[in-house]
Amino acid sequence: MNNPDFSLYLITALLPLSAFLLVIQVNPFHALVIRGILGAIATLVYAILGAGDVALTEALMGTLLAITLYVIAVRSSLVMKLGVLETDFQKETQASISTEEKEKKDLFLLIISNFKKIIRKYYLRLELLSYKDINNLEKALQEKEVHGICFPINNNIKNNENLDNKNLYETIFRIERLYEIISQENSNVETNLSYVNIKQNKEEN
Repeated sequence: MNNPDFSLYLITALLPLSAFLLVIQVNPFHALVIRGILGAIATLVYAILGAGDVALTEALMGTLLAITLYVIAVRSSLVMKLGVLETDFQKETQASISTEEKEKKDLFLLIISNFKKIIRKYYLRLELLSYKDINNLEKALQEKEVHGICFPINNNIKNNENLDNKNLYETIFRIERLYEIISQENSNVETNLSYVNIKQNKEEN
């Protein structure tokens, strides 16, 4: 194409613009959408310039396959796994009454609701994993099956004199960043928070 028209220049100019928008995105899901737009624009430019094979490769590999893999990676990584007791897990999954009514009746549901509100700001979702007793909860934390555990203090087999007795639940995190995020709004989560370094504890033992 010896005399490219103005539309080609306009479409080509969208490449750096979409790339810039992609870089400044905070929400990972918005970034995936813009990445798809970027790939579509690149495919269109290649096709207009007569590089059909390159356009097809970009559409299939650079856009479709790449975005699919990104979606899987983002979906699996942006999750906070919290271990809870089976009795508490059943309260969360009960659907016979509304969420607002359940929160008023049970402190645990209020804690979980506040956790969800806090981590939503960081585009995380909360996944609850249930365990039979506190021993299994602590084992799951040690073996890194979960990022944290939440349990009633009176069920804890390890007495801790430093606990704030006004809160009936304790939440322990093994991820320092998650602990910092939740701690920033400690007054709103209605639970005692603590952080444990699993690696350091194993080295000491």
